[in-house]
Amino acid sequence: MKVGITHGDINGISYEIIFKTLIDKRILKFCTPVIYGSSKAASYHRTLLNLNNIQLNNIKKIEDASKDMINIIDCIDDNINVEIGRSTKSSGISSFQALERATEDWRNKKMEFLLTAPINKYNINSENFKFPGHTEYLGNRLNEENQLMFLVNEHLKVAVVTGHIPVQKIPENITKENILKKLNLLNFSLKQDFGITLPKIAVLGLNPHSGDNGIIGKEEIDIIIPALEEARENKILSFGPYASDGFFASQNYKKFDAILAMYHDQGLIPFKLLAFKDGVNFTAGLSLIRTSPAHGTAYEIAGKGVAHKISFMKALFLGIDIYKNRISYKKLNENKLKI
Repeated sequence: MKVGITHGDINGISYEIIFKTLIDKRILKFCTPVIYGSSKAASYHRTLLNLNNIQLNNIKKIEDASKDMINIIDCIDDNINVEIGRSTKSSGISSFQALERATEDWRNKKMEFLLTAPINKYNINSENFKFPGHTEYLGNRLNEENQLMFLVNEHLKVAVVTGHIPVQKIPENITKENILKKLNLLNFSLKQDFGITLPKIAVLGLNPHSGDNGIIGKEEIDIIIPALEEARENKILSFGPYASDGFFASQNYKKFDAILAMYHDQGLIPFKLLAFKDGVNFTAGLSLIRTSPAHGTAYEIAGKGVAHKISFMKALFLGIDIYKNRISYKKLNENKLKI
């Protein structure tokens, strides 16, 4: 299968984690990698990191990709300069140009899934990219509004009701309708993408101590509990709302297949504490597959050769697994209809 890999921010650790993953030639038995990026930037990082045994096959379009090589498509101007560890306007432009080219091929189903290396959300922002992150941009490009930010590792899966929005706007977006929509997306993804027949989902409260029966806030009573009741009526095994601090501290999360948090930091802080090195960001709810490492550009260690590849490698293999799981899920349901 072909996997499209965007090079992200050229001044960060993207090329390092890409190369450290793909240097193992056994990867080529599972997929054909196609980097959307810059041969010049790739060569710079290859030399800087003393990874000169990485061989790249320059191609014009994904259809020309060789299944026995690491392929690269030049998407940006050759005059681009790498400035290690710095956020620059040109690195934002190169991030967008690679992402735009890859996304077009992704939309046209020329690859089995898209793997995005980290971008800087500030320098990529422009007239062409007015989104808070990959998740919202990709949903827009597919014209699919119901995407779900889903952080995954082998032992922990965390999704969020509200993603990249200011904290002051969180309460107005915690509605019964939004919670039900995200629960449905999460429940379906666990079945289709992860092969879990009857997923058990824990739902966190919004307020400290889950509102303490209305003493510290009434969102749990007025919004979250009614949403959970309706979800259970629709055969979604959802439980809660749980106070987030005690829920993770007591390791209750191990009893569930996934957790739905109310907002970004409520879910991502404990996830990254518990699963930072091997966590994967998966955009659930889309018709096409996209994964990403669950970390940023890491400018502070860029070019030093110390970046860990594990999260990126896990994102690669998760994309392969999800692709296969979707095929199995489709066949299973087709057989059920025949019966």
